[in-house]
Amino acid sequence: MTRWPAEAIWETVAPLLPGFTVEILPEIDSTNTELMRRARAGQTEPVLLVAESQTAGRGRLGRDWRSAPGASLTFSMSLPLALADWSGLSLAVGLSLATSLHPDIGLKWPNDLWWQERKLAGILIETAALGAARQVVIGVGVNLAPPPDADGLRTPAAGLQELLPAMDPGATLGRLVEPLVRTLKSFETSGFLPFVASYRERDVLQGREVVLSDGVQGVARGVDTDGALLVHTAAGLQRVTSSDVSVRPRSDTHL
Repeated sequence: MTRWPAEAIWETVAPLLPGFTVEILPEIDSTNTELMRRARAGQTEPVLLVAESQTAGRGRLGRDWRSAPGASLTFSMSLPLALADWSGLSLAVGLSLATSLHPDIGLKWPNDLWWQERKLAGILIETAALGAARQVVIGVGVNLAPPPDADGLRTPAAGLQELLPAMDPGATLGRLVEPLVRTLKSFETSGFLPFVASYRERDVLQGREVVLSDGVQGVARGVDTDGALLVHTAAGLQRVTSSDVSVRPRSDTHL
């Protein structure tokens, strides 16, 4: 049975986010879906929602996120943010998670954590309008063990316990939340620019051949100060944003 460090997390985060609460549920359809329901209903208090199991977990572009009790960590955080520029938010979140876990974990633009050419974790960010500010819901799914049907996944899966055998869902959550909140507060003030250099150090696409969702091929050349992916194509350097493309390999089955 998982021991969740809910009180310890609350004690460290509440001074940073007044009104912050922590909720642990045995099962839910999706933590992101639930917090988006609350946001649309006008509930703006900052909250961390953790589910031991999700029956309808979601990833980017409508993909399913598979999770099982003890074999994964799934949580979402909801809070109001007033941002002049949202560009690069998912990259900053990914960098926070990777930095909190292990130096060997890389980042695949725009929202995945990778280890040894396999997907370790994913991020889903959604927002709801709240006048001048927006309520942001940040969903995180971390594989602790590779899914038993990982061979059927579009991207090979890794498990954090392959790298850090002692990490269970509670210990993993305890490592991630406070640094993530500090990252979000920093991003609210300064945007993506302060994170660029650190992101580039973990960028697993740098120098790799990629194919964009519109079929354009090229070589990834890192990210710019707004978090856009730079791809050198036959037509020159192309700036790619997460809102209109996905990135996949042309011939490398590991990407």
